[in-house]
Amino acid sequence: MDFRDLKYFEVIATEGNLARAAERVHRTQPALTKCIDRLEESLGARLFEKDGRGMRLTAAGHVLLKRTRQMALMVEETAREMQDHAGGLQGEVRIGCVPTMAEHLMPAVFEQLLFDAPAITVTLAVAMNDNLLASLRDGDIDLVVGPMVDGDADIVCEQIAEDTMVVMASERHPVFDAPRTLADLVHYKWMLPARTVASRQWLDQTFERHGLPRPRVQIESNVLNTILPVLEKTPLLGFVTRFNLVAARARVREVVLPEAQMKRRLGLAYRKNGYLSPVAARVAEILRVRGKELLLI
Repeated sequence: MDFRDLKYFEVIATEGNLARAAERVHRTQPALTKCIDRLEESLGARLFEKDGRGMRLTAAGHVLLKRTRQMALMVEETAREMQDHAGGLQGEVRIGCVPTMAEHLMPAVFEQLLFDAPAITVTLAVAMNDNLLASLRDGDIDLVVGPMVDGDADIVCEQIAEDTMVVMASERHPVFDAPRTLADLVHYKWMLPARTVASRQWLDQTFERHGLPRPRVQIESNVLNTILPVLEKTPLLGFVTRFNLVAARARVREVVLPEAQMKRRLGLAYRKNGYLSPVAARVAEILRVRGKELLLI
C-alpha cells in the first residue's frame, strides 16, 4: 500500500463524497477512484458503498480508517521525537485538564516547569474529562490531568491525588433550615454537568440505589467555573469538588450528607503506545512527585 493512497483514502472517508475530497487534496476524481481501486485490490475487500449521491465506509473501510489514523499519528510523533532528540528540553507540550485541576493544580506545575525549561511553550485545553480523553486518543493532546480512567487498554493512568465531590448550595438555601436526608434533596432542582460526565453518572446512580428518582436538572453546563456563582444566586443544588470551597468567592456551603460524597481519584493519563516528548515527560514527573502536595496549596 502506498502511504499517499492512505492519506487520500482518509480524506475521502471523512468527506463521504468524491468531489469534495478531490477539491480538498487538489486531485481529480478519476485519480481518487484509482486510489480506492488500488487499496481494495491490495486488501481484497471493498472499502466504500454508495449512499445516495455520496459514499460510506464498509466494515472493512472503518477498520482501515482507524489504522490509517493510527499510522498518521505514528508518523507525526516520529517526526516530533527526532526533533526533540536534537533539541532537548524545549518545544511544545499539549496538556488537557479538567477545570478543577486547571485552577488548583496547574499554576504551581507551570511555575516549576517554566523554571526548569524557560524556552518551552504550552497549549492548555480545559474541558470535561470525556472530551479530553477523546482528544488524547486522537493524538491532539499529550497528557490529561483529571479523574482516573480504568479499563482502557490504550490509555495509561497514574493516580496523583484525591478529592471529594459534595453537594453544595447557596448559604441562604432552605435546605439548611432543618436536618436533611438524601430523600429531601429530591424536592430541589439542580445544576449539573452532562450525563456523560462521571460525577453526574455517580450522583444519578446514588439516588437510584436509594430508591429515589434522579436529580431534576434545570441547568446543564460543562463550564464548571460558572457553577458556584450560579448556586449563590439561585435555589439550585450543585455537585462539585471540595477544592472549590477553598478559594470560593461565592457564598456557598456544603450540604453535608455522607451518602452523597464521592471520593474521586485524580490521575495523569497518556496514550500507552504514544510518544511523550522530554517536556511532556517533565510535566508527568512533576505531577508524579508533587501532585498531591501541590493540590493542597
